[in-house]
Amino acid sequence: MLRAAWLAQELLTTFGTRLTEVALVPGTGGIFQVHVGDELVWDRKERKGFPEVPVLKRIVRDRVAPGLSLGHTDRVGGAS
Repeated sequence: MLRAAWLAQELLTTFGTRLTEVALVPGTGGIFQVHVGDELVWDRKERKGFPEVPVLKRIVRDRVAPGLSLGHTDRVGGAS
C-alpha cells in the first residue's frame, strides 16, 4: 500500500487537475493496477512488478496530456 500511495502522490503532483481522480482500492494478493479511464495501462502481475516512476508518468501523460513536457522525466528511465 505504501508504494501505491507514493505513486498516486507522484501522479497527482505531476498532473494535478488533468486527472479527475486517483483512487486507491485496498485488496489482497499483491494486486497493483493502474487504469486511465477504462484502459488498463499497468498490471503488476502481467508486467512482473511495479513501474518506475518516469515510465508510469509517461504512460499516463500520453493518455491525459500528450503535449505536456515532463521535463527531466522525459529523459530518464528509457522509452514508455
